[in-house]
Amino acid sequence: MVIVTGITGQLGYDVALELERRGEEFIATSRSEIELTDEKNIKNFIANHQPSAVIHCAAYTAVDKAEEEAELALRINGMATRYIAEACRDVGAKLLYPSTDYVFGGDGNKPYEVSDEKNPCNVYGRSKLLGEDAVRAINRKNFIVRISWVFGINGKNFVKTMLNLADKNKKLRVVLDQIGSPTYTKDLAPLLVDMIHTEKFGTYHATNEGFCSWAEFAKEIFKLAKKKVEVEEIFTADYPTPARRPFNSRLSKKSLDDAGFNRLPTWQDALKRFLQELKA
Repeated sequence: MVIVTGITGQLGYDVALELERRGEEFIATSRSEIELTDEKNIKNFIANHQPSAVIHCAAYTAVDKAEEEAELALRINGMATRYIAEACRDVGAKLLYPSTDYVFGGDGNKPYEVSDEKNPCNVYGRSKLLGEDAVRAINRKNFIVRISWVFGINGKNFVKTMLNLADKNKKLRVVLDQIGSPTYTKDLAPLLVDMIHTEKFGTYHATNEGFCSWAEFAKEIFKLAKKKVEVEEIFTADYPTPARRPFNSRLSKKSLDDAGFNRLPTWQDALKRFLQELKA
């Protein structure tokens, strides 16, 4: 039996749907079942249900807000993950922890390998790295999967924001000097479920194939959605945010190749299917 945390988020929602599609036994949880700031609650829940694996999608994800709520972000992404890792170790369960490109410094233009130096440039990145370190140190049966630029049907994301803005604006300013890869949760979910049925423990990078800037991503959204919106490409310096963003979010997928896992489809193909999902 599998426990999925964060059912109300984009990734947790699609992971639960994938488990359901496969006819697997699972429990999908939100804060009403697992309170991430309560160690006893977390450990009792996992001990009572004795899962074979936990896919821990629940997280503090408000990147800018984390700068002013650092303690809360570190507690949820760091300490709560530690409690879950300990609880999984105690019942012999595998633990899959989705992490982020934000654990890296975001310099240069080469795709990051899983073992490259970590140097988060914001609180959110530090909090997820804290979670990674706890998982590795506590439960040897771990999968850490770094993702970036996530979009899915259940929740807020860049694609939905752009579509909403396109209904009210003829011209939008979008950043051109941050480069990464979008990740469609509907494509990622099957890979995560495949992983927990193996013993191929370790750290992975899993995003849709190909790289783009946020501006290029926006242009493709408007093109596929047939929205007449002009995208003005701007630099990060022209759009200051409370949390610093990495310029380079490219992630190498060599880790997937080496373990024999399939890469995800291209981000353009994923976006096309997501827009169809939104329409349906």
